Amino acid sequence: MPARDLKKLMKDLYAPPTEPVLVEVPPLNYLMIDGAGDPETGQDFAAATEALYAVAYATKFLVKGRDEALDFVVPPLEGLWWAEDTAAFSLGERDAWLWTLMIMMPEPVDQALYLEGHRAACRKKCLLAAEEMRFEALEEGLSAQITHIGPYAEEAPTIARLHEFIGEQGRTPGGKHHEIYLSDPRRSAPEKMRTVLRQPLV
Repeated sequence: MPARDLKKLMKDLYAPPTEPVLVEVPPLNYLMIDGAGDPETGQDFAAATEALYAVAYATKFLVKGRDEALDFVVPPLEGLWWAEDTAAFSLGERDAWLWTLMIMMPEPVDQALYLEGHRAACRKKCLLAAEEMRFEALEEGLSAQITHIGPYAEEAPTIARLHEFIGEQGRTPGGKHHEIYLSDPRRSAPEKMRTVLRQPLV
C-alpha cells in the first residue's frame, strides 16, 4: 500500500501556481525548532534541520508499524521567518533574522506519538537540537501564497508580487512569512528550485 503523500493530497497548500492566490489553511500540527541568524553560515540551522528530519522519520516508522494504511511520506521542510526590526528582514540582514523550522505531522501523530518518535530518534544519535524541539499546532487561516521558482536569494520580486496581490484584495499581512521548501538544494539546480511562499492575512 503506497504511503500517503500530503503534497498530493493537499495540493492547494503545497502546489500553488506561480501567480498569487488566496487559500484557507486549516490548523496543522508540526515538529518545530526555533533559531536565529543566517541560515547559510550558522550551524544552528543545519542542526535543526537534521533533528527535525530524524524525529519525523522515526515517527513515520512508528505510525507505519502500527497501521500501514496510515503510513505517510514525510512532508517537506518549512520555515517561518521574521526579525525584531522588520527593516532587517526586508533588507536581507540575515544575521538579524529569526526563524522557526518545521515539518508537518499528519494524523494520527499526536503528542504521545511525537514523544515516542523523539525518544527513538535520540537513541540512534545524539541530536542536541532535538532538545529544543516541540510538537505544536499552527493555525494560519486565510493566507495568500505563490510558488517561487529559482534560488532562495532571488525571492524578493516574488514576495513583492505576493504583497501587491494582498493589497489588491484589500487585505493586510498578519503573522510570519512562511516558506515551504519543495526542492532539495543538494540535488536541484538553483534555477529549478520550487518554494511555496505564504503570508497569513488579517
